[in-house]
Amino acid sequence: MEKKLTVVIPMAGLGTRLRPHTWSKPKPLVSVAGKAVLGHVLDMFSDLPPEQLELVFIVGYLGEQVTAYLQENHPHLKASFVEQTERKGQSHALYLAQEHLAGPILMIFVDTIMETDFGFLQNLPEEAVAWVKPVEDPRRFGVVVPDENGYVQRLIEKPDDDRYNLAVVGCYYFPEGRDLAAAVNEQIANDIQTKGEYYLADAINIMLQKGLKMRTVEVGTWLDAGTPDALLATNRYLLESGRDNSTESLHPGITLIPPVYIHPEAEVEFSVIGPYVSIGKDCRVSRAVLHDVVLDDGAQVSDIVLRDSLIGRHAQVQGRPHRLNIGDHTQITL
Repeated sequence: MEKKLTVVIPMAGLGTRLRPHTWSKPKPLVSVAGKAVLGHVLDMFSDLPPEQLELVFIVGYLGEQVTAYLQENHPHLKASFVEQTERKGQSHALYLAQEHLAGPILMIFVDTIMETDFGFLQNLPEEAVAWVKPVEDPRRFGVVVPDENGYVQRLIEKPDDDRYNLAVVGCYYFPEGRDLAAAVNEQIANDIQTKGEYYLADAINIMLQKGLKMRTVEVGTWLDAGTPDALLATNRYLLESGRDNSTESLHPGITLIPPVYIHPEAEVEFSVIGPYVSIGKDCRVSRAVLHDVVLDDGAQVSDIVLRDSLIGRHAQVQGRPHRLNIGDHTQITL
């Protein structure tokens, strides 16, 4: 029997930095560049044959929406779901999913969108891999400490200085998931925590101490989708990198300033759209000027100028046209 690659995606966080959007939907389903964040993450596996993959989603708040999204948009994927009701950290999520941790494992956090080629994983390498990116200030991240041969010696979560600048981007490959499960169990049994949580870095350090060989793969692009500003920045990048469909969007009476994404089932009229605008399914836009804006499915916007804005599903934003009668040398700001 051909060996499978199990892809584990923890996504039980509350997404508090993206509120109010995450009051009504989990963070992985927030829209960016025409689809949910989770959809962009799953697109990263396009280099791997679907029949080789088994996906495990660790869900929490509003997790049933994730199940519904996958059934509607990715019915071909073989998926299992594990519920994490208590948020005790990354390793705790894996502890709950340990029955699925057998054989080769790829673990990726759901807000990790990066440009990399996963194709080499078809051969299920025998060495572990950590995906990394050089950063100017590593103190906000977890970093790798390499040995003299370039292999990972240990991980440091949020270091106090900038001696090591290779930040781990939230994606790891392990040739044997049982070894990861054993390290997580040892970590929790010994109550090894960092800043009050069971961080995955501590479990990986246990594995490294026991002889795990882990190399690094450097990524050129690493996008975040955890805050409104980061989401808008990610939207800009994705639109510039292949998600723009302005040449396909035939909407008479509107002006398009690429890059933009307009869902084929959206209605847009008498508006100026772009740059960096994503308009979802069933949206209605009329007499509006939009720049750096993401409209989720079903949103309605009219008679308004918007920029640097996120508009949630089925939200309605309506301005009011102004009527002016002003004399010479008048200065008005509306």
